[in-house]
Amino acid sequence: MATYDSHMNAATPEDLPLRVDNCSIERALGVVGEKWTFLVLREAFGGVRRFADMQAATGAPRQVLSARLTRLVEEGLLRKVPYREPGQRQRDEYRLTQMGLDLYPTLMALMRWGDRYLSDDGGPPLRITHRGCGALVEQHFRCAEGHEVSGPREVTPVPGPGARLRATAPAPSTPKTPSPESSPTSADSA
Repeated sequence: MATYDSHMNAATPEDLPLRVDNCSIERALGVVGEKWTFLVLREAFGGVRRFADMQAATGAPRQVLSARLTRLVEEGLLRKVPYREPGQRQRDEYRLTQMGLDLYPTLMALMRWGDRYLSDDGGPPLRITHRGCGALVEQHFRCAEGHEVSGPREVTPVPGPGARLRATAPAPSTPKTPSPESSPTSADSA
């Protein structure tokens, strides 16, 4: 398997044999891979639970927000919890499930990337601090042995137990050139 190297030329399919048909990144993006979904999750992590509050916070059109909330419930990231204000009809709040809560590091990584590359000149619009001590929250990657991993140059993808490896396409065949023994000659045609 080829690993990331800034001195490498463009990889060819033969250099990258580990391509799976059941890619977790592709599947995850099928669930959360668009703007409104991430904005809904951002608000849910901030404690917003009700439709009207979610709409006001995200600016999402009503139909778009309704569709996103329905999809997030269907996919298991949010769950509906009924509530009723005095004198009002019953409505639903949307609360994060464990599956939804597990996206928190992803959302924080996305925010950190946006802070680093897309912030205004004044800096990041929000800082995330630890409620217990007030220190800024940092995100780190470590291997199972506890070594810090700083980026793609320090990892090697290997097949997991559920990998379904994609079959590589066969090399294009070249037309056979007839050998001198098998090619017709003028003597054979006479």
